[in-house]
Amino acid sequence: MELYYSFSALIVLASIFAYLNYRFLKLPSTIGIMVIAIAVSIILVLFGENFFPRTFGHLNKLMISIDFTEVLMGAMLNFLLFAGGIHINIDDLKEHFRPVVLFSTVGVVISTFVVGFGMFYLLPLVGLQLPFIYCLVFGALISPTDPVAVLSILKQANVSKALETKIAGESLFNDGMAVVVFTVILQLAIGNEVDLGLESIGLLLIKEAGGGLLLGVVLGWVTSRLMREVDDYIISVLVTLSVVMGGYLIARQMHISGPLTMVAAGLFMGNFNVKFKMKSITQDYLIKFWELIDEILNAVLFLFIGFELLMIKDLKDYMIPGLVAIAVVLLARFISIWTPIKLMSLRTTFSPQTVKVLFWGGIRGGVSIALAMSIPKGEYSNVILSITYCVVVFSIVVQGLTIAKVANPKKIENEEKALESVTLHENNK
Repeated sequence: MELYYSFSALIVLASIFAYLNYRFLKLPSTIGIMVIAIAVSIILVLFGENFFPRTFGHLNKLMISIDFTEVLMGAMLNFLLFAGGIHINIDDLKEHFRPVVLFSTVGVVISTFVVGFGMFYLLPLVGLQLPFIYCLVFGALISPTDPVAVLSILKQANVSKALETKIAGESLFNDGMAVVVFTVILQLAIGNEVDLGLESIGLLLIKEAGGGLLLGVVLGWVTSRLMREVDDYIISVLVTLSVVMGGYLIARQMHISGPLTMVAAGLFMGNFNVKFKMKSITQDYLIKFWELIDEILNAVLFLFIGFELLMIKDLKDYMIPGLVAIAVVLLARFISIWTPIKLMSLRTTFSPQTVKVLFWGGIRGGVSIALAMSIPKGEYSNVILSITYCVVVFSIVVQGLTIAKVANPKKIENEEKALESVTLHENNK
């Protein structure tokens, strides 16, 4: 019953904050909810114990009672990734396969090491010493772009379909690489023996990422075949729910990537079921159901991120290191985008405006906070959690609110047409 009460409280608060945002702030729903939650958290931290002791105590108790890492990584993320996968067109993804793969693999590794070296050399300048291995741990957990935050914000950014596919595809697929890199570096940091051979790490990546994708495809294929025989919207909803909930349990037992399983299953079912000519009413109910699930869980997640402020001790002591981290992460994002683009420049051309949107659209979110909270309690765990929180809040609020202005669809289209004509002219010579 404790879990029921906690989730009920979060839903009530999310609905109140969503209403207040709709009436007064007029921000994108998820960002507005998070901003209000942060504002309430700051008020409670500053004045709660003296003026609102009961409210402060209840919210603190609520946040402590919920294991954010388990709730996000073990439950909410699976539903959100499946919902995101269903709405991505597989043909668009195939067209941009190379950039998506390079950004979600090579980009993550590059970003991890750029952040690691940057933090190691810059933090001492602001009076904070963090061992190099823990700087790399921070680099690994902050490097993957958050699929939930990215997909939520892209809906309102009005970017072109091609650019949306690149950004969304990267965020959906970079979890596999990020979890492997984070797991290996964290095990080194806490003193466990890890085989750093290319063969060992390669096998771990194949098992984690490849196994997750394969399981997702199998689940998607089997359930799509079943749904072909029964064209009923209630059964379709129940079947897709069972894929998410049962699929995660299977992935967990097999020690493979649950998030990638959900992405693959969502992609397969969202594209394969179209061939079965599902009745329009069934398809309509199914899409609306998963849109509703997506919106509800996004509201709760961003509310949770806002209230995480209550859980972080002495956050104000890490504000300057947090600003350093923001600058380093932005630099690492640029390098991790620019390098793969240079590798692809012989066959694919990117306009300057496209590069700008890819850079600024690398939004971090709840996944980074969940990974930071999974670090065993120790001398550096609170430091990493605090600076992670600073980066995530900046990323969601500042980058999330300005990505629509950065993404000028008309300018991108004109630049890409100009590049295409130059490429055709050179090929014809």
